[in-house]
Amino acid sequence: MTFELFVSRRYLGAKRKQAFISLITFLSIAGVAVGVMVLLVVIAVMSGAETDLRSRILGITPHIMLTRQGGIFSDYRKTIGQLKSINGVQAATPYIYMQGMLRSGKGMSGAVIRGIDTQSAGEVIISLDKDALGKLSAQKSDNIPGIILGYELAKEILKVDVGDWVSLITEIAGSKNITQMPPMVRFKVAALFRSGIYDYDKSLAYIQLKDAQNMLHITDSVSGVDIRVKDLYEAKNIAGKIVDKLGYPYWTMDWMRMNRNIFSSLKLQKTVMFIILILIILVAAFNIASALMMTVMEKTKDIAILKAMGATNRSIRTIFVFKGMVIGLIGTTIGLVFGAAVCELLKRYKIIDLPKDVYFFTRLPVSLEIADVTVIALSALLLCFLSTLYPAIRASRLDPIKAIRY
Repeated sequence: MTFELFVSRRYLGAKRKQAFISLITFLSIAGVAVGVMVLLVVIAVMSGAETDLRSRILGITPHIMLTRQGGIFSDYRKTIGQLKSINGVQAATPYIYMQGMLRSGKGMSGAVIRGIDTQSAGEVIISLDKDALGKLSAQKSDNIPGIILGYELAKEILKVDVGDWVSLITEIAGSKNITQMPPMVRFKVAALFRSGIYDYDKSLAYIQLKDAQNMLHITDSVSGVDIRVKDLYEAKNIAGKIVDKLGYPYWTMDWMRMNRNIFSSLKLQKTVMFIILILIILVAAFNIASALMMTVMEKTKDIAILKAMGATNRSIRTIFVFKGMVIGLIGTTIGLVFGAAVCELLKRYKIIDLPKDVYFFTRLPVSLEIADVTVIALSALLLCFLSTLYPAIRASRLDPIKAIRY
């Protein structure tokens, strides 16, 4: 053990006549621990919210959406073949997008209707399982086409279940005759799906591609192609490759651009919360500085004797920096342990119930990432180190002759 570390340990653990200094030291450790714990839990929850929301959104939306300027196009099979030859593309499926009005015997609601290819849609739209797609594509004995409804749309608004019927009213594509009655087609509810996002579950429905084409009076044409890639973080680069290969008039939009507002908002909130909560650790750092200043005042004679015996200014500074860093290290370690324990409790138990019509999830999502833990620990230790500098420099500048004299 070095001389400086030995003295700083004695100063930290020795019994003092002034118990108030020991109390400030204890409060400093507690302050750092509480600050680190709260910061760790909040950042873990916000990281979990971002991760959970991203997985839910990408379960119902594609990584890349390909469309063509001017609307629908018919050579989509050739286009899909070209897409699959691009490195990084995992799957592709055509779709038709339209808006309509769904009506049942107990309710009515506007909805977003997507016509999908049941053979390939499951490879891109993860929220639609094989069982639901199989029921949608199954041949009905009564020749009534099937429809997959969002769970909230079916249960809360239309008040229907699997096997019930609904009517879909939509406008004919390209129709400019306002007196023409929009087509109305009866569908049988083949299955329900849950994406985990309330807004999608209450407004989205799927029908077969051919049924959507018949309703819109378009022959073998689609609105666009949904694409899934192997590495979702490479979606932007792959989207650029697609545009370069297909050329004008095709254009793409990746999932980051489609959901830029949501993820930018979450990132900003995470940064702001980090800055706000780091102030708790800053207050504890002030307590460390106060405790060290009082120690310097109490140990003035000790410092003078040490310097008279040959201790350098650097050694005196190191003693008090060591003491402050030990306080910070103990507080940071306790905070990380208790913060990790709280995160584990939030993962295992539904302690807080969130309203599903307000938030994207009904329970607090928690994701404890190594990068976040490292940044929090280093930030806390840096603040503790900075708080030791002034008391340490003040102690090193004591004149041993004056200190012993008075």
